[in-house]
This record gives sequence, C-alpha cells and structure tokens, in this order.
Amino acid sequence: MTKNHAMDASCNTPIMTKRIAVIGAGIAGITTAYYLAKLGYAVTVYEQDGHAAARTSFANGGQISVSNSETWTTWSNVKKGIKWMFNKDAPLLIRPSLDPAQWRWIARFMWHTIRGDHTQDTISTIKMGLAARALYTQICQEEQIQFDHSQCGILHFYKDQEYLAAATRAQALYNQAGCEWDMLDSDQTIGMDPALHSIQHVVGGAWTQGDSTGDIHKFCVHMAQVLARKYHVEFVYNHKIHSVDQLNHFDATVIANGIGSVALARTAGDHLPIYPVKGYSITINNVDPKHLPRVSLLDDQAKIVTASLGNRLRVAGTAELAGENYDIRQDRIDPLLNWVHVNLPNIDTRDHTTWACLRPMTPNMMPVVAQSRNHSKVFYNVGHGHLGWTLGPATAHEIADIVKSKIGYI
Repeated sequence: MTKNHAMDASCNTPIMTKRIAVIGAGIAGITTAYYLAKLGYAVTVYEQDGHAAARTSFANGGQISVSNSETWTTWSNVKKGIKWMFNKDAPLLIRPSLDPAQWRWIARFMWHTIRGDHTQDTISTIKMGLAARALYTQICQEEQIQFDHSQCGILHFYKDQEYLAAATRAQALYNQAGCEWDMLDSDQTIGMDPALHSIQHVVGGAWTQGDSTGDIHKFCVHMAQVLARKYHVEFVYNHKIHSVDQLNHFDATVIANGIGSVALARTAGDHLPIYPVKGYSITINNVDPKHLPRVSLLDDQAKIVTASLGNRLRVAGTAELAGENYDIRQDRIDPLLNWVHVNLPNIDTRDHTTWACLRPMTPNMMPVVAQSRNHSKVFYNVGHGHLGWTLGPATAHEIADIVKSKIGYI
C-alpha cells in the first residue's frame, strides 16, 4: 500500500501523510480516529464486528458522568465486596475461579488500595472527565452528531445516612478538582423532578448540573459516518486483528478495542493489567414521556444509573468479575427491573431489552494511554472501565498528541 500525498502550498512539493491503524470502533477507537484524522493522518479503523459500537459501547448506562469518577480502591469497597460475594444480586459480585488473571487483578487492586491511591486517582479522573465534557461540546458543535443528547445533569440520591455522609465527604474532592457537587436535603432531592415523587425514604442527594446523557451507540455510528464522509477515514468491518504484525505496513497502530486489547498487547510484547468486569443494562421502550425522569439518576447504594434516551429509559448497573463471559443472567437483570418497579412504579417495564458487556478495567481504574514499551509503532487507548463514555474524547485527544510527538508527520 502507498502513503497518501498532500501538497505543501509553499513549495508545491508532495508531503507524505503517515498512515495509522486504529483497532476498535467503540467509543475509544472512534474518538481516537477522529482526533488522528483531524491532525491530518490517513486513518484506517479495523472492527471485528459488522458495525461501530457493537459491544461495550452498545447499550451502556448513557451517563457522561464526571460525578461518578471515584475509583473503587477503598477499604469500604473491599468490605462490601467480601460481604456481597455470596449474594447473587449484589451490586458488585466476584465469582471466584481458577483464572490466574482474575487473582492477579484482585491482588493489584488490593495493592492500590493499600497504597492509598484512591484520592489522587479520583482527582485525575475528574479532571479527565471535565476535559472530555468540553471536547464533547466541540464535537457536537462541529459535527452535528445526533445521539439523544441531553444536558440534564445527574442527581445522586441516597436512602441511607451512611451513604449520604460519604457523599458529603466526597464534595470536597469533587470541588477541589473543579466539578460541581451540590448537596441537597431530602425535599430538594425529590423536588428536582416530578417523576421522583414516588421514591421513598430519600434522605438527601448530590446534584451535578454539568453532567449529561446520550446514546453511545448512536454517537459512535454517526461519528463513523462523519469520519468516512468528511475525514476520509477507512473502516474495515468484520475483520479481527490477531497480531500487531498484521499491521506492519502502517506507520503506527493504536489499540483501542477494550478487553480484546489484552491478547493483542501480548503480540507486541506488552502485558496490560486489564480484566473484564461485566455490566448489565435494560432498555425500556416506548415509555410515556410524562413518566420519564427529566434528570439522570444515580442510586449510589444500589449502584444503578438511569438515562432517558428519547422515549426510552436506560437502566444499568452491577459489576461482576466472572472472566470473559457474555452470558446474560436473569438473576443480574432482575435487580434492575425491581429497582424500576420500586422507584419509578409508573413505568411499564414489559417492553424491554436486556444487554451485558465486558468493561475493560485496570486495577486502579485508570485508563492506559501510552506508547508500547516494547514496540515503537504500537500505542494504547484502553482500560476505561465503566467510564469509557465519560472519558472517551479526553484520552483519545491525549493519545493522538502522543502519536504525533512520537512519529511526526513525515
């Protein structure tokens, strides 16, 4: 294959445009391709499925949630994880296995907990989320992407004084990093939205007005169309890359394909500390608009989030360490349906679809955005865990700048 050519207007001589492969067409890959293309590179995206956002970026919780940036590496979460281990409908469920990768990941998680990395990692994540917020605004303005986007804010609500006290302590951390985190009493919380009046036993809430919601699948699909039409990005679907050596004819390769990045990284001589953490969602269709919450909700105790997407309600939650397993278990779906029945009883859940994904998560919850240590032409934008939708443009912009600094243009 030959490199694309551009003309230098000052001397009318051709400039060789470097070619970059991006592996993965989910939110990480799509936004990476976008920023590389805007820098002027010739970009080809390889996707193992037949369209963009077919896996982890298909039906997530819908929240672009800077207000959900706290990493999990705390002793309180360790205690909850142990407590919930044998509770099949627990918000966080570890299914112990003989998989060495699972135990390595847990050991590293404990190491980051012991080190006390939670505070600084959370601040870093908040700042990445705020940068992504601004980049989403630019993308929406420049590309006119339609994805049921709503600047509705996110309301955390609490039914337990212990969880409310933890939210009050978190306020200083969010405010320090520049994110809104306004504490509300019970009346103020319920008063945020008429759809919330049926929720019982609320003791308070936290409100982040700048957060938003949107359909990640629609965003990725429409961005792929823009990239192909406007930025001449080539998409190769139904094509799984098994080794980085298949792409040696490119000047650089960015691996951004979620849990699949672990095996690919090995072919570059790297070992990524990523493990699949399964999440579930339901999408309730054709909901009467008067029953849909206008604000996006986050129940911190149940670890369940909601987003109103057009006339649909997306409800997502739970985290399950069970290896690379895409099975949709009814005992993990039932808590989501029951949550709607209890908290939003006016919504008829009979017309709903179910979904599960494998979130690519690192032990400290921090994404891997870097050049390979062992292969100069390989770069990574992976490991966003449950915050891929929230952080996507920020890490994509960062990896594009790293690629530019390492390989240049000519």
